[in-house]
Amino acid sequence: MEKYEVMRVRLTMIEPILGTSPANEDVYMDFIGSKAPNAATMEEEIESLGADAYAEKGMTVFLRTDDGKGGPMLLDYQIKGFFKDACQMLNRLKGRSESSKLKAYKKVIDGLIFPFPREIPIIFDGEIRRCQRPLRAQTMQGERVTISMSEEIPAGATLEFGIRYGDPALLPVIREWLDYGELRGLGQWRNSGKGRFVWEELTDEKAP
Repeated sequence: MEKYEVMRVRLTMIEPILGTSPANEDVYMDFIGSKAPNAATMEEEIESLGADAYAEKGMTVFLRTDDGKGGPMLLDYQIKGFFKDACQMLNRLKGRSESSKLKAYKKVIDGLIFPFPREIPIIFDGEIRRCQRPLRAQTMQGERVTISMSEEIPAGATLEFGIRYGDPALLPVIREWLDYGELRGLGQWRNSGKGRFVWEELTDEKAP
């Protein structure tokens, strides 16, 4: 991988982050697993979730390290998903953002930017809580309200990982996306401010 530059970062959550994976394995297989990048990824996520993690069908949880038995984590392509979301929004700031200069940004992120390792542990003190909130939807029968529930890790949690990028010119745009995390973050219910974070670049002395 000598052709790639590497930066190492630490994200610190300034708001709680919510889990995104359905706790019920059948729901996950039918509706989420089919959207995974490939079959190997789908099987890996299901295995990490753990068959007996939770009984609630409507609840979203964090994937676990060590075959579903360890601590909570994100997978590398969830960071890529955040990059795409950030770039899509910042791309609207024509002439006022680095992202607006990036052509075919989805292909660039898929082919030239690689967060690592595959499993990124979420480090925190305390316990995983549960967050309940109402979901409103307009239907043919009128407005309907349901209750959604997610695992929640408190503010102060950290994630440390590396980012390989194939062109030094991509570094300013990657930093811009990470800066955007202070406004719109990771995980479920981002529009409410959940999952927001600040970041720092790790030096060789700080890097794991």
